[in-house]
Amino acid sequence: MEIIKGYVDHIIYRNQSNAYTVFVLQNEEGELSCTGYFSFIEEGELLELKGDYVSHPTYGLQLQVTGYKECEPEDLVSIERYLGGGAIKGIGQALAGKIVGRFREDTFRVIEEEPELLAQIRGISERKAMEIARQVEEKKEVRNAVIFMQKYGISTSLGMKIYQFYQNNIYRILEENPYQLADEIEGVGFKTADEIATKVGILRDSDFRIKSGLYYTLQQSASEGHTYLVQEDLLNRTKELLGVPVSQVENHLIDLSMERKIIIKNEDSQVRIYPATYYYMELNVARMLDDLNYKFKVFSSALESRMEEIESEESIILDGVQKEAVFEAAQNGVMVLTGGPGTGKTTTINAMIRFFQKEGMSILLGAPTGRAAKRMSEATGYEATTIHRMLGVNKGPEEEESGFSKNEDYPLETDVVIIDEVSMVDLPLMSGLLKAIIPGTRLILVGDINQLPSVGVGKVLEDVISSGVFPVVKLTEIFRQAKESDIVVNAHKINKGEAVVADNKSEDFFFLKRQEASTIINVVLLLIKEKLPNYVHATSYDIQVLTPTRKGLLGVDNLNIELQKHLNPASRKKKEKLFGERLFREGDKVMQIKNNYQLEWQVKTKYGMAVDSGLGVYNGDIGIIKAINDYEESVEIIYDENKSVSYPYALLEEVELAYAITVHKSQGSEYPGVVIPLLSGPRPLYNRNLIYTAITRAKSCVTIVGSETVFQDMIKNTMEQKRNTTLSKRIQELHEGANK
Repeated sequence: MEIIKGYVDHIIYRNQSNAYTVFVLQNEEGELSCTGYFSFIEEGELLELKGDYVSHPTYGLQLQVTGYKECEPEDLVSIERYLGGGAIKGIGQALAGKIVGRFREDTFRVIEEEPELLAQIRGISERKAMEIARQVEEKKEVRNAVIFMQKYGISTSLGMKIYQFYQNNIYRILEENPYQLADEIEGVGFKTADEIATKVGILRDSDFRIKSGLYYTLQQSASEGHTYLVQEDLLNRTKELLGVPVSQVENHLIDLSMERKIIIKNEDSQVRIYPATYYYMELNVARMLDDLNYKFKVFSSALESRMEEIESEESIILDGVQKEAVFEAAQNGVMVLTGGPGTGKTTTINAMIRFFQKEGMSILLGAPTGRAAKRMSEATGYEATTIHRMLGVNKGPEEEESGFSKNEDYPLETDVVIIDEVSMVDLPLMSGLLKAIIPGTRLILVGDINQLPSVGVGKVLEDVISSGVFPVVKLTEIFRQAKESDIVVNAHKINKGEAVVADNKSEDFFFLKRQEASTIINVVLLLIKEKLPNYVHATSYDIQVLTPTRKGLLGVDNLNIELQKHLNPASRKKKEKLFGERLFREGDKVMQIKNNYQLEWQVKTKYGMAVDSGLGVYNGDIGIIKAINDYEESVEIIYDENKSVSYPYALLEEVELAYAITVHKSQGSEYPGVVIPLLSGPRPLYNRNLIYTAITRAKSCVTIVGSETVFQDMIKNTMEQKRNTTLSKRIQELHEGANK
């Protein structure tokens, strides 16, 4: 560890989002390039740095700073240099020289205590003098606050975010109730707040701690898809988290209710506890669907005539159920079309589109992900976008809110909205969509009810169908062409709970029986590198490994390490970045793992000129690492449609390798080839829904490698991880109320 002192000569690079800075330090020994995270430093400041020397392959010897403190300038030259170095806006080198020349060693005392004296200097008005004093004081306060928070393990970048929110109240909050941070600041979890509370001496049975632990437990249940927890379950989970008796926990439920953070509902012989956000979101989604549930007057004879025109023009023949779907879409404000692969959903959607066009109506097509939207566009021949892009990102919304430019005040200008892959749509996204649709617009929801539910909170498609309020048309017949695909045929067998014959006589469905994890990994590698690319006419990167779990030898984490070694091995020509336990390399296949509404993307020409841009990268988006820039501390990733996104290193927590992904993350996507490694795992997860979803992601070929016993057991296993939601109930309540 080295300790050196010197002046910031000039700043080369600063990342505003995470405070990462590259600058040149100057002292008696000369100039030195330094890198690190600095809250507020400016050219001319005197710093004492702690760190280690590193040799950068491009920029030579650098000091990698791990700690620092800002020093008061030690002489007149230093004071002048600091003031004129850009730290204080409005003071250049010439004016700094005049100030120091007048007040000498007393300069900082005058600025802080008697700033009006600065007005004695030509070029400084009284107003400017007060502004200089304000800047000096403000900078001092921010610096002191960030340093104060570092004592509690809060990073510089997070500390700056916290200070901007609380200003000088942060000292009181940290000492009285650090749990407030967990409730109000994204990036501060309960465990971080709990560690701070321990350091400041807050007792384990503190009211603050118990209330925050209760609310945290309730919020965490949303990651399992729940919009509420039964009271007994919530109390037991909180007891395990906090290590305090249930009786103490229960006493604070009323407090949280009075603070309007939770809603307590006694219904269906249960006491249900909701985060207030999700309770009202379910209620509002139900209300908005009810508002759209309008009956349009359409004459059957006119409908029949239109359908005959469409069949003739498109050279198709619709069966009775498909025609029923078009009729329901024409006559209802809200309708649902559901069905498995090969049952004619796309043909039916196309017929709907043609019908509405003939009626002179405008139509918008959307899907939850970029890949699903692209599939919809290719299948229908009409432009489809992601729901996020359809609504337009207006600001950075929280996970449970919509922050879209299209809303109840600025609705979508269309007559019909058709959304595909609705099984993937969670409650917040459905809420954002419905806010932008005005009554009188037709909403058609399309999805496969047998797939896994959304990654996010809720089970919207299932609840809308089970409410029994809206017309639902289910396509069940497999069409002739689809019957030629064993992927389709076997998917329907799985859905019915029928055993699938694994005799490898198929051309698109294979089962390679292996019992050892290491052997399975070797077979997977052989398939992806050598066997499948030519067979499915795609690259190794296009073939997707889908696995049920994250942990274990056949989990996402380990498989990605093994696949990276063989599909994108280390090379002197490829830069790398180790972020925590994740190693990223140029050329890696990666996935965004959370919605980030603030990230900017650009589409560039081959000469680097931006021809399109926008905001938002979303959970499940897959791309390729194009470049790693150590100097700028950034990673450039290219996503679908050639969208380029620059990630500062601090945001790499939102990205992971994607050679293998979980089945949940594959929803809405389709791949030319899918490989599924399969050995035993947790029974609630290894169920029919999961294997059905995995198989239906393949377009040309699916290969399962592993235990046939596990595979057949999954087909029989209808045990699902139950989600606590009441959207269906809220829809029914509103409908019954309207009928009364």
